[in-house]
Amino acid sequence: MQDEIQLVLDDAKEQMNKACEHLDYELGKIRAGKANPHILDDVKVEYFGAVTPLSQVANVNTPDPRTIAVRPWEKSLIGPIEKAIMAANLGLNPDNNGEIIRIIIPPLTEERRKDLAKQAKKICEDARVVIRNVRRDANEEFKKMKKDGLAEDMAKDAEAETQKLHDSVMKRIDDMYAAKEKDILTI
Repeated sequence: MQDEIQLVLDDAKEQMNKACEHLDYELGKIRAGKANPHILDDVKVEYFGAVTPLSQVANVNTPDPRTIAVRPWEKSLIGPIEKAIMAANLGLNPDNNGEIIRIIIPPLTEERRKDLAKQAKKICEDARVVIRNVRRDANEEFKKMKKDGLAEDMAKDAEAETQKLHDSVMKRIDDMYAAKEKDILTI
């Protein structure tokens, strides 16, 4: 029975860590007035009849805090990449010089900063819901084990362990939100 409890705890921990990784990815896509190449992670480019992620047809980097530079591997891709960035509806205006596409990140207004902070809070709340669901599922699994003969004190210990894991991950999410909010609201 102890092995089964450990399996459930390990599974819960893995799911909670995946939720945090996803949260980190989603928060990285919210622009905070600084150039961040992850803003373009979801941009797809038409390349030889296939829809391809931008990162597979160009180098994307940030030469300075306000600029994203996209250097296509083939010059013929400059037009399709510009169209893809515009179609992604990110509020960005690409500009090219024939070799490199530069995207200047405009400074954010106070209202836009508050909207982005709300968006980050919603993403964090979604992650909290996932974490609570994982905790609930693990606790239900322990209750099933108790019906199948698991000692009550072992079930309580397992639930307490799940709660400790839940609390530590919730603190991690709170810390991630606080850092992103500070990043967004700092001018």
